[in-house]
Amino acid sequence: MNSTGLIVEYNPFHNGHFFHVEEARKRTDADVIIAVMSGNFLQRGEPAIISKWARAKMALQAGVDIVVELPYAFAVQHAETFAYGSINILHALKCNSFCFGSESGNINEFSDAIDLIENHRVEYEAFVKELMKTGVSYPTSLSQSMKKIYPDHKNYIDLAKPNNILGFHYMQINNTLQSPMRAFTIKRKNANYHDEEFSSSTIASATSIRKATFEANQSINGIEQYVPKTTSNVLQEYYNDYQTFHNWEMYWPYLQYRLLSIEETDLANIYEIEEGIEHRLKRYAKDAVSFHDFMQRVKTKRYTWTRIQRMCVHILTNTKKSEMLRHHNHIEYIRLLGMTERGRMYLSQIKKDIDVPLISKISAISSELLELDIRASNIYSQGLQEPYRQKMFKTEYAQPPIYIHQN
Repeated sequence: MNSTGLIVEYNPFHNGHFFHVEEARKRTDADVIIAVMSGNFLQRGEPAIISKWARAKMALQAGVDIVVELPYAFAVQHAETFAYGSINILHALKCNSFCFGSESGNINEFSDAIDLIENHRVEYEAFVKELMKTGVSYPTSLSQSMKKIYPDHKNYIDLAKPNNILGFHYMQINNTLQSPMRAFTIKRKNANYHDEEFSSSTIASATSIRKATFEANQSINGIEQYVPKTTSNVLQEYYNDYQTFHNWEMYWPYLQYRLLSIEETDLANIYEIEEGIEHRLKRYAKDAVSFHDFMQRVKTKRYTWTRIQRMCVHILTNTKKSEMLRHHNHIEYIRLLGMTERGRMYLSQIKKDIDVPLISKISAISSELLELDIRASNIYSQGLQEPYRQKMFKTEYAQPPIYIHQN
């Protein structure tokens, strides 16, 4: 069976994602679509609007055949480490190809950029470091460094764009594998990643969909035209089951408590806390009245909103540098969240050839990397009121992979 991998968050699954799944299947002639999906906390340092189990269900009902979890040690990370974990999992699952969305939409632009940087690596990396020392963000540093080493090239890829930079790293990591997957990219339609307002009648960014949901007092009224019916159903089911959707404000009291009670020396040991930022975090935690207020006070030109949010997730989950540095450079297991019948057939076909343990329950393996996932899920549950908190606690241990009979 021909398989194609997708790297996703589905926060939530919307019409643009549906287009991506269908177009990836067509372009790669795939029998099976495999999605490696972030867990309950996401790459930009945010809690997912609904749990990984609900998001996996959305994906499976909309055409994905297998959903596996990207471990916390790779999911809440900068682009390069996020890409490393994702691509290695898809490779371990024997994908023939992978397909990602991008602002570029031209796979040759990514290949050209990788070749260009490989041929000027020392010079390029020096430019990136020089720019970052001046306070320029990492994505902008990459983009400006590309212009410096190839000023006459008019069609260079813009690595300041969020999906372009992820795609660039996906392809870089894939090129290092002994049997690289074939890469495809699909141009994003209508909505940009960061758009907060609706600009199309059917396609909207996940950011704008989440914003509309919370502005409507956690109602899905007004987003139905931008998401498949299956997504609307799962969102409503989740709200009925837990009486809320998740965002950062739910976790602000816990984060504020952590920042006010922890010693600065201990805070400096938390992953991604660098260059004395711990002093700034503790100082503004005293005065902020909400998470958004806190972020507005703390962010700087050097420390972007995304970078600080990731720090905040690691503070919330008490994730130390020593833990992450031990585990973010190799895949210890692959956790199956769900599958269709077609996905089950594919896994049965390849299971003897998978070198990494494929697990369907957390008791199947002892791993510090898995402990990070469990801790993150437990903290995610803290945003809920009782009895819903206990319900979600138990789900992490008791939930078997979701199985969708159709397809």
